[in-house]
Amino acid sequence: MPHPLRFANGPFLKSSNDSSGRLIEIGRIVRSHGLDGRVKVLSYLETTELLHGLSELLVGRTVSEALWFPLAAVRIGKDFFILKLSGIDDRDAAAGLNGSSVWTPAEKMKKLPEGEYYWREIIGLQVITEDGRNLGRIEAVFPTGSNDVYVCREGEREILLPAVGNVVRRIDTDQGVMVVRLLKGLVES
Repeated sequence: MPHPLRFANGPFLKSSNDSSGRLIEIGRIVRSHGLDGRVKVLSYLETTELLHGLSELLVGRTVSEALWFPLAAVRIGKDFFILKLSGIDDRDAAAGLNGSSVWTPAEKMKKLPEGEYYWREIIGLQVITEDGRNLGRIEAVFPTGSNDVYVCREGEREILLPAVGNVVRRIDTDQGVMVVRLLKGLVES
């Protein structure tokens, strides 16, 4: 019997312009914080250890429009973090970043233990059943509390696959394949 799969948390994530996987979206700016240009970021990170080793972040509404900002300070909260970005020096400048995404280079992310995956590694995988039937590709991932759910799409058909070991049987990121066992009720007959 295969060991249960474990998965790293992340944002509700869809395929993006950064198909190379070189950038990871780590949060979204939700508002300014204070008068000196700090921003409050809704965290997409399972752990905030990464933030302490960063010297700059990419911030913008899209990757193609984003700008690099030197990171002057970080304060960690429960589900958020407060950033002081160099060059953002007042409340108005910070408010102009509301709704922007925050990215970091993928190489800054820690290597996960075997059986754990970043969402960016899951999105785009070809999904097949244990008997070889093609179901489509993973298009999005979202958290539900107890486990993540993978959105598999082929044309107009969408299948929601819970990220649990008795459904997700094997993931091979090198081959770009996820093998699943369809439990009763997951797909319409």
